[in-house]
Amino acid sequence: MKGILLAGGSGTRLHPLTRAVSKQLLPVYNKPMVYYPLSVLMLAGIREVLVISNPDNIELFRHLLGDGSRLGMQIDYAVQAAPNGIAEAFTIGSEHIGDDPVALILGDNIFHGPSFSPLLRRNAQEIDGCVLFGYAVSDPGRYGVGVVDDEGRLVEIEEKPALPRSNLAVTGLYLYDNDVVDIAKNLRPSARGELEITDVNRIYLARGKARLVNLGRGFAWLDTGTHDSLLLASQYVQVLEQRQGTRIACVEEIAYRVGFIDAEACYALGVEIGSSDYGAYLRDVASGAT
Repeated sequence: MKGILLAGGSGTRLHPLTRAVSKQLLPVYNKPMVYYPLSVLMLAGIREVLVISNPDNIELFRHLLGDGSRLGMQIDYAVQAAPNGIAEAFTIGSEHIGDDPVALILGDNIFHGPSFSPLLRRNAQEIDGCVLFGYAVSDPGRYGVGVVDDEGRLVEIEEKPALPRSNLAVTGLYLYDNDVVDIAKNLRPSARGELEITDVNRIYLARGKARLVNLGRGFAWLDTGTHDSLLLASQYVQVLEQRQGTRIACVEEIAYRVGFIDAEACYALGVEIGSSDYGAYLRDVASGAT
């Protein structure tokens, strides 16, 4: 499975923070926001990732992440010239995807929960259609909402409904078979001039090939689209890391844990990062102290 990390948009809700830099490069506690969605793709076992951003920021992502080799990965880059919708990622990334299935994650989504890696890997295996991930929210009218029947099967997707029939928001993480490339190429722009991801998902639903996985209680899906939610996300990460003594979305550690790099390479990354707590943590992980 290939991965696409969509880090475009103008981040207007976060102005003036995002007037000069991409939202996905802002800090969420002790690491750049983009580390969090990248870590999700890594936990799914994905080693080939395409980062898509706008022309003003693409080189900043390249400077931060490089070619991925330090993490045992291959990271490539592409430009989305204008905010033409999430589904445009599949046409921009068609060569990257090739004949493989693909996972798409939005660059401002943060996921954290128990046994997440096995859940991702299980649902990514031999995928036929699309897999969406639902999360119960108190304000579903703000989101695309997945409606399931009594047996838990997805029967409808409502986009920001005035009277939601479900409280399961469709999160910004999507798994697709290779048909998604052709589906995206044949989409028509919506009334707001964008290629909508909900339209892609509804096509799969009409084919009877869309599933919704409920992330359930004890899981966290965090939005970072406003100043308040960005602060709350940082506080969430801070509390868990300080209480547990571990790191959330530490991509270097994840690369080591999933076997992309060995202990020696992990330790070298800790040395490279330097005397910060983050660097010391990596050295401890590599030496078996954590």
